[in-house]
Amino acid sequence: MDHRDPDSHGRRQSGHECRRHAGDRRVLRHGTMSAAQTVHTAAHPEQALREVHLYKEMLKIRETELQLARAYRDGHVMGACHTYVGQEAVAVGVCAHLQVEDAVFSTHRGHGHALAKGVAATEVAAELFGRATGCSGGRGGSMHLFSPEVGMMGTTGIVGPNILQAVGAGYAFQLNGEDRVAVAFFGDGAVNNGAFHEGLNLASIWDLPVVFVCENNLYATEVPFAYSAGNPEVAMRAEGYGCPGRVVDGNDVMEVDTVAGEAVARARRGDGPTLLECKTYRTRAHAEGMPEVGYRTQEEVDSWKARDPIALLRSHLMGTERVAADEISAWEDEAREEALAAIEFAKASPWPDPSTVFDFVDSSDSAEAARRS
Repeated sequence: MDHRDPDSHGRRQSGHECRRHAGDRRVLRHGTMSAAQTVHTAAHPEQALREVHLYKEMLKIRETELQLARAYRDGHVMGACHTYVGQEAVAVGVCAHLQVEDAVFSTHRGHGHALAKGVAATEVAAELFGRATGCSGGRGGSMHLFSPEVGMMGTTGIVGPNILQAVGAGYAFQLNGEDRVAVAFFGDGAVNNGAFHEGLNLASIWDLPVVFVCENNLYATEVPFAYSAGNPEVAMRAEGYGCPGRVVDGNDVMEVDTVAGEAVARARRGDGPTLLECKTYRTRAHAEGMPEVGYRTQEEVDSWKARDPIALLRSHLMGTERVAADEISAWEDEAREEALAAIEFAKASPWPDPSTVFDFVDSSDSAEAARRS
């Protein structure tokens, strides 16, 4: 596979399934389609409402990320800032099937996952600004977003361990007989990590309610995935663990929505884990302040921008003639205003109280003793 060719990156996979052995443990190949090929008619109003909801969710992430990137350039964001621009369809399509009680474990590029899971944009922005009103109280920053109230169990700056955390959560849900699902989001850079092997193997052995979502955006920082993997088709690895693997067009939110829904339902039934390989692309630099090209060409970036997930769904919505252009413009304006309001909220929020520096480090008694010393 040519890592510079977006068509080969999201190419249609032939065949339906190849069984590893008897039963339902298998590797599935899911064909890739564009949003315009996901045909829905006016006779399906519920589907139309869902498409609009998914569109608005992607807009929320996009506009928030663009404002956070600007805030980073203006010196307001503490630490690194890895934006999710271009990959919104994955977080939105997966999280659309999750309940508040379900648990998401994310990565350094986790703003989109947090927003899709229900963390308020104000709390995300305030956290990146290091303010007390942030979802982690200003202690975590961009790479450590935490909001258990909505099932956002944390992002991490370390590549891979969140896979194991999701497996642990799934094991706890199974032991306690809870109707809950754990989801691990990770990039292609994590799949050669031992945590990937251990996590998928154990989840498959015990049929844990876990969905593994690999956001294959072609690069681990600036290293092409094709250079670091003998077989760059991540979903095929599921066969070795005896669980289903699905290849998904990660820029088509409706396709992600469909396939993720099946994976979440499977996990919730107690039928075990699924590995989703969502083939997508980040159109901004690995992190704000780093170069966007050099390790990749501008032509490659532009070719992926032409397949922007928001633009694809916008084109589909307008093509069905169920949504007028002025309605879409109004939604875009609303998302932009909410993102700007989140930035203003963060700027106006207080810094954490220095006297709380030992909070959450150890037990409350230890923290109190340290404060008095």
